[in-house]
Amino acid sequence: MRIKSFIALLFALFAISAGNAQAKKYNIHTVAFYNFENLFDTINGPNNDEEWLPDGAQNWTSKKYKQKLHNLARVLSEIGTSENPNNSPTLIGGCEIENRGVLEDLVKEPLLINKDYGIVHFDSPDKRGIDVALLYQKKHFKPTSFKNIPLLIYRNQEGKADKKDKEETTDDKNEATPDNRVYTRDQLLVTGFLDGEEVNIIVNHWPSRSGGEKKSAPFREAAGRLNRQIMDSIYKINPNAKIITMGDLNDGTYNKSVKEGIGAKRKKEEVKQFDIYNPFEEMFYKGHSTLFYRDAGDIFDQIMVSEALIRTDYSSFRYWKAGIYNKPYMITTTGQYKGYPLRHGMNEIGFSDHFPVYIYLIKEMK
Repeated sequence: MRIKSFIALLFALFAISAGNAQAKKYNIHTVAFYNFENLFDTINGPNNDEEWLPDGAQNWTSKKYKQKLHNLARVLSEIGTSENPNNSPTLIGGCEIENRGVLEDLVKEPLLINKDYGIVHFDSPDKRGIDVALLYQKKHFKPTSFKNIPLLIYRNQEGKADKKDKEETTDDKNEATPDNRVYTRDQLLVTGFLDGEEVNIIVNHWPSRSGGEKKSAPFREAAGRLNRQIMDSIYKINPNAKIITMGDLNDGTYNKSVKEGIGAKRKKEEVKQFDIYNPFEEMFYKGHSTLFYRDAGDIFDQIMVSEALIRTDYSSFRYWKAGIYNKPYMITTTGQYKGYPLRHGMNEIGFSDHFPVYIYLIKEMK
């Protein structure tokens, strides 16, 4: 009888332990990045925006602009809700933004206005005036500092063109000035507290492949090195810093700018202190894409996290998993570009030529 009682007690203890494990609850935040693709208003500004005016090449009317805002808001309101159904992303990095005004219009969209997003934005020196920015839910994230860090690149840094390397069609030309500087987007650094925990976010939109991938590669390699320098400066202050770097890098997860410039690692077990983990590299090798060019898919849109965010103790916010948001309504269904992201054209207002990416941060609730 004693043996039976002992076995019964073991089963009871196991059941209690299993019940406690199942009862664990987590605080979840979604962090997203989206290339908004030419988010221009209809007002003639000081930047080179003539194409995006009512009488410009794109015939960009107020009706089209409002539809564009609605489409973007729909996507942003849904990202991450499969695992976090009660909330849209807490942090949203964005690029191809004309000015702060278009962001103010975006966060006032009916699908987003109740989330009360704040905005961190600086005008960049990019010739077209397109910028990067961070949107954040004010109830969860409190910025303490933010600054734009210029990427200084020059025409004489270019690589040699490859005869096989055809110039890519891009809305984003790497044009130099008389001093040979190529004016491109700054890298945006925002530090703040996510539900009381300090997090550092870097938002990027690296130089395009205008002129060809090989010729323009040194510009993106310089961007990767700058990104690394920013992270190292944060580590000097806090060796256990939680850092998230994200953006449209105009390079794949395997390119030198990412692998050597940033030093991103493909597997968690490779990540040491001060290293960066890139979950999108494994996703690329599994056949996933955020954009397509000449029928080849790639992942230019990436979110990477520091070693402190992949530790296994969930008493603090940690990286959980990553995804690409590509619902059927965001995909072209017919014609030459079937399967591509549904971008907007002369006759149809789509979403973007990129799919957004996201990660989840989780923390065990006590």
